[in-house]
Amino acid sequence: MSGYSISRRGLLTGISAVGASAALSACGAKTGDTTSTGAGAQADTSGDTVKVGLLNSLSGTMAISEVTVHNALLLAVKEINAAGGVLGKKLEPVSQDGASDWPTFAEKAETLIKDDKVVATFGCWTSASRKAVKPVFERYKSLLFYPVQYEGLEQSPYIFYIGATTNQQIVPALDYLKKRGLTKLYLVGSDYVFPRTANKIIKAYAKANGMEVVGEDYAPLGSTEFGTIVNKVKDAGADAVFNTLNGDSNVAFFKEYKSAGLTAKSLPVLSVSIAEEEVKSIGTQYLDGQLTAWNYYETTPGAANTKFVAAYQAKYGKDKPTSDPMEAAYISVYLWKAMVEKAGSFDVAKVKAASDGIELDAPEGKVTVDGATQHVYKTARIGKVGSDGLITEVWNSGKPVKPDPYLKGYSWASGLS
Repeated sequence: MSGYSISRRGLLTGISAVGASAALSACGAKTGDTTSTGAGAQADTSGDTVKVGLLNSLSGTMAISEVTVHNALLLAVKEINAAGGVLGKKLEPVSQDGASDWPTFAEKAETLIKDDKVVATFGCWTSASRKAVKPVFERYKSLLFYPVQYEGLEQSPYIFYIGATTNQQIVPALDYLKKRGLTKLYLVGSDYVFPRTANKIIKAYAKANGMEVVGEDYAPLGSTEFGTIVNKVKDAGADAVFNTLNGDSNVAFFKEYKSAGLTAKSLPVLSVSIAEEEVKSIGTQYLDGQLTAWNYYETTPGAANTKFVAAYQAKYGKDKPTSDPMEAAYISVYLWKAMVEKAGSFDVAKVKAASDGIELDAPEGKVTVDGATQHVYKTARIGKVGSDGLITEVWNSGKPVKPDPYLKGYSWASGLS
């Protein structure tokens, strides 16, 4: 598995690695009956290969972020095929361009399921795209592996959420700001579901934790005009900006921010959708010293990450950074593989039943699938952008955080869902 080790808890228990591999490969000939009436019956697993769907924005405003996620998915597929495939079958990636347009995402999802007969799909970035495809995957009982942090308050029986949910990213970010006395927040976001829901959660947290939201503004996704918003931020008396802008709007925002004389020292920005790839695209000179909240950075220590970074850069170029959504996309294919091999089948119902307790020594550290929520345990990390364009961790949660997508463990969050 190219440097990964799946724990024996919930996978291959009591079976030697060699014996398990042979046993699972043998199972391959007996799975994938396309006439099955079970979940995911549209998938074709009758041949020597099976198709997997890659659904990303390869064009439009979100391409700045999603092309690299697509590349990471292709890398995982290539490595898995080189190691023998899944249940003895090679994976054939089928790519569809969501084109940063939510109806297009829904249309392409249906194409992957009905026409391409994929066994699973990996992709989407924005919550708008995920919300658009959710009913499609539920209608056809086909699996989507979603790799990006999101606003929580959702569970679908046909989505595995591999990125962070709210208590693994936004809540730790707020805790970090609060502990440093940065209690007056200005909220800036793109005008769609993730930023608006995230900010609803932030305002509930602030009210319960002695913090104050001194301003809140939204810009259309893809907007390049931020003069008015930045001037409002400058005059609001905030201690920090909580940034939920997505896509290439961040380029315009941070250029305007610097032009207004605002810096990480005078008024820090904590971003939850800017990773290493976006830092490179925006320009380090605009982001030096600014904060981010993720679960993985290219600089995250560990042998698994060293291998991942080396493999990615060997395929796509020495100057190409890795990032949290890329890493989550990459491991999502390996997590699906582990589920399928534990189930001994590509059947969706069996894969779902096998998911609980699957563990991976991932580039971000140990991750474990929580079968009840179809989210994963993840370590929360706060990072600071350096002058070299890399993000260096300045705080982490110490251990993987159990996913709590509906924030049931927080009294201040009651009524949010």
